[in-house]
Amino acid sequence: MSDGPLARPISAMARAVRAGTVGPSHFVSAALEAIRARDDLNAFLSVLPGPEAGPPPPASSPGQPRTHGVDSPGSSTAAREDGALAGVPIAVKDNLATLDMPTTCASRMLEGYRSPFEATAVRRLRDAGAVIVGKTNLDEFGMGSSTENSARGPTLNPADRERVPGGSSGGSAAAVAAGLVPGALGSDTGGSVRQPAALCGVVGIKPTYGLVSRYGLVAFASSLDQVGTLARTVEDAAALLDAIAGHDPRDSTSQARPRHSFAAAALGGAEGLRVGVPREYLPESLGPEIQRLCQRALDRLRGRGAEILDVSLPNTHLAIPAYYVIAPAEASSNLARFDGVRFGRRAEGSLSPREMYERSRSEGFGVEVKRRIMLGTYALSAGYYDAYYGSAQRARARVAADFGDAFQEMDVLFTPTSPTVAFRIGERVQDPVQMYLSDVFTVTANLAGIPAMSLPIGRSGGLPVGGQIMAPHWGEVSMLRAAGALEAALAEDGT
Repeated sequence: MSDGPLARPISAMARAVRAGTVGPSHFVSAALEAIRARDDLNAFLSVLPGPEAGPPPPASSPGQPRTHGVDSPGSSTAAREDGALAGVPIAVKDNLATLDMPTTCASRMLEGYRSPFEATAVRRLRDAGAVIVGKTNLDEFGMGSSTENSARGPTLNPADRERVPGGSSGGSAAAVAAGLVPGALGSDTGGSVRQPAALCGVVGIKPTYGLVSRYGLVAFASSLDQVGTLARTVEDAAALLDAIAGHDPRDSTSQARPRHSFAAAALGGAEGLRVGVPREYLPESLGPEIQRLCQRALDRLRGRGAEILDVSLPNTHLAIPAYYVIAPAEASSNLARFDGVRFGRRAEGSLSPREMYERSRSEGFGVEVKRRIMLGTYALSAGYYDAYYGSAQRARARVAADFGDAFQEMDVLFTPTSPTVAFRIGERVQDPVQMYLSDVFTVTANLAGIPAMSLPIGRSGGLPVGGQIMAPHWGEVSMLRAAGALEAALAEDGT
């Protein structure tokens, strides 16, 4: 990670720009220079041109970020100088619509697509003074746990370039971990912000479903998707959440809630918090070093005045099977629009409508996306709907009820984020079940719609380990209090 200007806290960067200590493009130029010089991780798919930038690489160059001119209203490398994020360079996952760069979802289906509108979360970052410097790599349409399912090739983990960064927001997590940007946006459908945050050693927040607008987020599974933030510290990730949270009339799932300063909550301390530890999340199969680091984290929270209590979430075993019916079913429905007629790639040649439809989707979608479309279509088909999708929704209700019961007594819950450290590239590509189990500790929060986040709690074999904190609906303040206190305590240990 850089020790230069990009190593400052986000609040310090913005304060320097607002005070005129540095120019409004100072940190943006540093980020663009870092990306051009050091993004051999394949973290970025598109990048704004910076000072003295060379010509963009050809469209056929795999693994190279493409530069794009700033030619759209409201998009500029010059920042607003009076916002809470004035002059702060931010990366955005390439499934969030932007005006000044393509929105491809790392898919051949949307190669080169430019959106006519911008995602609300992106627009709110700009309104706060941030500059979007690039779009990051992801598993195609957000479907994956390793960022290997990208039409532009896999992203590498900065901690070990032979390993995955997690997914599907692996590009955003890797960019932050490598010090290329101080913060980024991702999306979290079953852990896609928190799991890569854990595997790369950064902080990732998935807010309560409905706290952040999904307008302009290309849908994977609409009842599960939520825009989240990634940064080096809890306070920085919370500052980004402050900027993007709030009701949006263009998103019917967005809810009006009282405003809080999430960044201030991160400094609130853990005194008096009741922290539950679900026994189902600490199975005997969990690696001993991860168990040790989790126990140390709990000891540090206890030392900061929190009460640590044992709890049970007995329907946790239903989460993975329920998720991998519901998410593919919703994906099958959402991706039906990419048919070569309304949206997406169109196969060349004089074809009948049926041939054009089949070839367009066959050529445009990758293997994992096709797998999930087929699974979802089967689950929704006549004669199987109630047996699969209906049963999965009932299981989802039981998982959510477990959390409701637990939060009657607890303020937050603490668990590991991932059952393992980052695995090697290619290790699980041919074993989708093992790949899906990477999300075993994270999918529950999406099924229940509750907020959850990951923060670094140590290293095992030199690789980052993340701890997860979950809270009840709209409980971000308690979650961030616990996370900020734990981060501070571990920092005192030199972790």
